[in-house]
Amino acid sequence: MQCFISITVVFIVSIICFFSSKFVDYRITALILLMSVSIIAMLFDIIPVVLTALLSGLILNFFFIQPLFTFHITNTEDILLFLIYIIIALVNAVLTFKIREAESKARDKEEKEKTIKLYNTLLNSLSHELRTPISTIIGAVDTLKENKLSDTNKSELLEEIDKASSRLNRQVENLLNMSRLETGMLQLKQDWCDINELIYTVIQKITPLADNHTISFTPDEQLPLFKLDAGLMEEVIQNLVTNAILYTPKNTIIKIEASHQSDHCVVSVSDNGTGFPENEMQFAFDKFYRVPNTKTGGSGLGLSIVKGFVEAHNGTVTLKNNADSGAQFTVIIPSQTSYLNYLKNE
Repeated sequence: MQCFISITVVFIVSIICFFSSKFVDYRITALILLMSVSIIAMLFDIIPVVLTALLSGLILNFFFIQPLFTFHITNTEDILLFLIYIIIALVNAVLTFKIREAESKARDKEEKEKTIKLYNTLLNSLSHELRTPISTIIGAVDTLKENKLSDTNKSELLEEIDKASSRLNRQVENLLNMSRLETGMLQLKQDWCDINELIYTVIQKITPLADNHTISFTPDEQLPLFKLDAGLMEEVIQNLVTNAILYTPKNTIIKIEASHQSDHCVVSVSDNGTGFPENEMQFAFDKFYRVPNTKTGGSGLGLSIVKGFVEAHNGTVTLKNNADSGAQFTVIIPSQTSYLNYLKNE
């Protein structure tokens, strides 16, 4: 395919130059053909580039150097022009390809270094984020084995185990989700979804981990059903709420809202906390990013996963600070909609 495109480009340029030969000197034509070879060298592999360089030299000889329509050259100056053209075209082609190859290796090296840095960041994060709940579980289990505890103490320890297990499970789920996004293995399984019910499911799961936060949601019974991947949307909302819990003070109110706007499902998660630093907003959805000087408790993957899952639905997620206090994340996803009375007839 590259050879075909390269040859086509040379022929088109040659035809234009041929019909302009009354106005353009053949030496200028040589420069134009050489420029065409240079442009092709910046785009394609070495074989089509070398082929183009040789072909353009033969075309220059046959159609533009006297005597025309023959490969015979009588003028010494024209012989020198032809030889220099071939040499420059080939050297230019090879050098341009070598430069591109070196740039490609440099990019690959940079990507590898970036990947290693990301994995180091991940390992450093996990060494703390996984160790904390695991230590909590091991300590609580060891204490329970003593059989000298009151029912109240046992209940408190079991609650600690439950919270630590949920936190551990959340970290593992985020790692698996990020792996799905990175490897391109993510495939949507869209079906009709009641967004009110989905939000209630998230609240039920996350309330035990709310850490003195209040989660507020008022369902809109007039909402239609949306055709979405319910599993991914649940992860999106859960990560947004978890993020609000982790990075806002205790007793913060976290508000979830759902609405329908012009065949789009809109879900927002806002809080009345301290808000998001304006100069850090551009990094909010980067992998492993966490706001500086915040308390521990996250790996920096949650918002990145939110962005990936939302974009898999061809949607968008935005962040802004509220006018009074706190921050608001808004998810907008294009979706088919249907009300129950219509859905029964499908």
